[in-house]
Amino acid sequence: MIDLEDNVSDIVSKAQRGLEISDSELAKRSGVSVEAIRQTRAGDFEEESLRAIAPALSLDADALVDLAKNNWRPTTLENFDGLAQFNTSYGGMLVNAYLVWDLTSKEAAVFDTGADCTPILKRATKENLRIKNILLTHAHPDHVADLPRLREQTSAEVFAPAHEPVPDGGEIDDGKHFHVGKIDIEARSTWGHSPGGMTFVCRGLARPIAIVGDSIFAGSIGGGNVSYKDAVRNNLERILTLPDETIICPGHGPITSVGEEKKHNPFFAKRAFG
Repeated sequence: MIDLEDNVSDIVSKAQRGLEISDSELAKRSGVSVEAIRQTRAGDFEEESLRAIAPALSLDADALVDLAKNNWRPTTLENFDGLAQFNTSYGGMLVNAYLVWDLTSKEAAVFDTGADCTPILKRATKENLRIKNILLTHAHPDHVADLPRLREQTSAEVFAPAHEPVPDGGEIDDGKHFHVGKIDIEARSTWGHSPGGMTFVCRGLARPIAIVGDSIFAGSIGGGNVSYKDAVRNNLERILTLPDETIICPGHGPITSVGEEKKHNPFFAKRAFG
């Protein structure tokens, strides 16, 4: 079982940093002391403080408290035909990569490489797959660490976001489509964590799949390193408007779904969805 990527301290820190709210300003808005805010970020928190801090950071209090009490984690997805997740260690940090394939033609696409592509290659051999494309959600080192070897071993075409190009790779713009067998893969720009972050929406299996990179995690989001405001907006408008049954495959942490994130992610729970 893969642990959640972020705890409550991470979530509060990301929201506070993204909104550029100082401890003193947060204390003023929430009525919680500066000392209690700092204790919360250090992992020592009380429910009353969390409920007061949450609205000041545009977070849902109930979802935040549920995470603090370990009352929620996404439903485990097991034995989903045509999708495999790989979790490898990069400098002590776990990072995900994914393999999606058409069940009939056996054509496949890999999404990111993780730190070691060996498990991907073994699974492709086991399933008798032909890897046609390597599609990158973004070009941060942990997500492309084993790209040269994966490219050499598969002879697949590599594509990366136009704003985060990689050597000898094609460029992806918003709205570009790829096909592996009967599976349609739509590229959606979900930048904010990185300059060109892409989400790949795959349709053609039993449920839609969204490979989101570091745009959104189960119960959290990737840091808004480039633009927190745009990261949140893109998650809302370009990922969480997909059908609730859509499987979300994040760059770190466990697989989740659109429906679960709309209910349980403190950044998005109880918001209006179009």
